[in-house]
Amino acid sequence: MIQLMRDFLFPVASTLVMGIYIASLFLLSLYGLHRYWTIFLYMRHRKKTVPPTLRTLPDLPKVTVQLPLFNEMYVAERLIDAVCNLDYPKEKLHIQVLDDSTDETVSVVQEKVLKMRASGFDIDHVRRESREGFKAGALSFGLKSAKGEFIAIFDADFIPPAEFLKGTIPYFQDGQVGMVQTRWGHLNDKYSLLTRLQALFLDGHFLLEHTARHQSGAFFNFNGTAGIWRKEAILSADDWSSRTLTEDMDLSFRAQLAGWKFVYVPHIVCPAELPVQIHAFLSQQKRWAKGAIQTAKFILKDLWKAKVPLLIKIEGTIHLTSNFGYLLALVLTLLLLPSLILFQGSSFAFVHVLEWMSLFFIASSISIFYAIAQKAIYPDWKWRLRDIPFLMAFGIGLCISNATAVLEGLFGRKSD
Repeated sequence: MIQLMRDFLFPVASTLVMGIYIASLFLLSLYGLHRYWTIFLYMRHRKKTVPPTLRTLPDLPKVTVQLPLFNEMYVAERLIDAVCNLDYPKEKLHIQVLDDSTDETVSVVQEKVLKMRASGFDIDHVRRESREGFKAGALSFGLKSAKGEFIAIFDADFIPPAEFLKGTIPYFQDGQVGMVQTRWGHLNDKYSLLTRLQALFLDGHFLLEHTARHQSGAFFNFNGTAGIWRKEAILSADDWSSRTLTEDMDLSFRAQLAGWKFVYVPHIVCPAELPVQIHAFLSQQKRWAKGAIQTAKFILKDLWKAKVPLLIKIEGTIHLTSNFGYLLALVLTLLLLPSLILFQGSSFAFVHVLEWMSLFFIASSISIFYAIAQKAIYPDWKWRLRDIPFLMAFGIGLCISNATAVLEGLFGRKSD
């Protein structure tokens, strides 16, 4: 009886493992193929320049700069100073420090706001009774009293360059433009291997993905900071929502589905500090992965119903679901040993051929993708390429944390 059960179960188990393994390889290969498509689009559009007519704007509009803070006592003053140093007329600038802090940040900000107000700045220290909705709630709350026609947003760890507003506001001469996103830079990318790897990740995302999506007419997202919105675009897309952990991505897709155009400006760089502790980085990545899946659950149905080109629908779907790659990579890792045991013999040789071809395809797309970004940004790009093998290993290391986040987002587990 035991032998009969073994004879029955082994083929079933082999077939099941082989099916899951091949399906995971195939889906990961599709994401690798999309990465090559992104590279193609970037190379095709990378030399496009900003039209000269967008360089000037005769009548500068009123702008509100929102600074959402939560317990950021060490960088709050630096951020406020940077915003007050923006090259923009004081009478056209309104600053809101959206302070949900529960520590000494409150007194630090209060003192700084009073000082800058005495210097002639229109700056408010905005406090709420509760942190309902977290960052999305704070932005929405501030929007009710925002005086500007345009809303620039900076997180606490960013230092906007003085030319930020004069470099982005001209794009809004096109009445259909709802948001302008600038590129993130790095203040401490050389601090450690961890910060170097984060910089690699972000450089690829901002330079290649944003450029490819923007210039090809696909949807891309506001990154939560270092960008500026038309206030009307936020309100027409039903305002900020805390239904996901990535309120920026959620609003971005809703606004673009409502007909607003987004612009990406890579030549304006807003430097920021990268997390230097691994638990902070993992928490950030998990939040982004979970939030993207939550957004996909809300947005994909509307995206496929929308009257937009098929390529935009496909690109948007891949964009929103790309974090499934972590779950697929984890499945491949867990099935590696069983596959080696089960797929022995010449009858399963094709599985190993497919495996090596797929893994080479995925690894090569990652290497080329990030190498191109480094070459485009840094004079010492050749030296920076040494970190790419570590980047791929690090990506595998993120699989458990981010795969958990994907599952939590997929099955509706709530978190702050």
